[in-house]
Amino acid sequence: MKALILAGGKGTRLRPITFSMAKQLVPVANKPVIEYGIESIVHAGIRDFGIIVGDTAKEVEGALGDGSRWGARFTYIPQPEPLGLAHAVATARGYLAEDDFIMYLGDNLIKTDVAEFVREFERHRPAAMILLTPVPNPSEFGVAEMEGDRVVRLEEKPKHPKSNLALVGVYLFDRRIHQSIETLKPSWRGEYEITDAIQGLIERGLEVRSHVVRGWWKDTGTVDAMLEANRLLLEDIEPSIQGSVDGSSRIEGRVSLGEGTVVEGSTVRGPVAIGRNCVIRDSYIGPFTAIADNTQVIGTEIENSIVLQDSKLARVPSRIEGSLLGRGVSGSSEGRVPRSLRIVMGDSSSLSLP
Repeated sequence: MKALILAGGKGTRLRPITFSMAKQLVPVANKPVIEYGIESIVHAGIRDFGIIVGDTAKEVEGALGDGSRWGARFTYIPQPEPLGLAHAVATARGYLAEDDFIMYLGDNLIKTDVAEFVREFERHRPAAMILLTPVPNPSEFGVAEMEGDRVVRLEEKPKHPKSNLALVGVYLFDRRIHQSIETLKPSWRGEYEITDAIQGLIERGLEVRSHVVRGWWKDTGTVDAMLEANRLLLEDIEPSIQGSVDGSSRIEGRVSLGEGTVVEGSTVRGPVAIGRNCVIRDSYIGPFTAIADNTQVIGTEIENSIVLQDSKLARVPSRIEGSLLGRGVSGSSEGRVPRSLRIVMGDSSSLSLP
């Protein structure tokens, strides 16, 4: 079995962060989103990966390399235009050949064991297997209509959904999906929908199995979803203090502190992940915060936020909450204003407050 990971798309819902980086590389709990999927697939015993890339191909390839870091082999497959998930599969047809494959959306996070689904697929040998999860807003996703345990219809972002079971961004297919894709026409969105291709399998009388995901699933395509995924992952963080903490500082709860990081005169209340070579001085770092490498936080309060590498927050007058700050961000102030800030800043941005 091969893996097909989709790492294209423009990430418009995460702008301005995605003006300068691929959405799949935005870190959650200090690790790029896409790496969680890679690790899960490798754990399932799959080593051959095709990675669909678009405008950010160079950045994705530079970040992931040839796959040897995971004991895997990566082949990068350019998709000229983002014309839908089925189009991505068609683009990878030469790479996939006649092999079974798992397709995984690179900006999705799933807290479940992919190996379980791979084993089920190999045991029952259906034409396709889809992962489902109940959601409160099914009209924003591909939705499965069920009769008992049987999938009878799939529809992409329906105006009037027949169920609340959304397709999670993980699919397993055998070679029969390619014939179904060959017959597709663009949907009302102008895309070649994988839901239509799977519906074609159902209409041909082929078996399409479904599995309702246990645990949680997040499409990290928005800032709020990214912060929620960050909170969920930090819930499971293992405490690890590899940096130095002075006697006037307090470390409370589950905190991961990277090598070379210095904490002085500060309180860090977990769950919190702080990367390597950071300086935390005279500050409060509150729960569900991830701070990436080479970042300085001085005289500042922050919680429930993600700060990317090489940033500097100095004497910001209000507590930063529910924020996503890009690489190399600078924030500072000379005064103090009694209110909190919620910020989304792209790379190399600067914020100065009175």
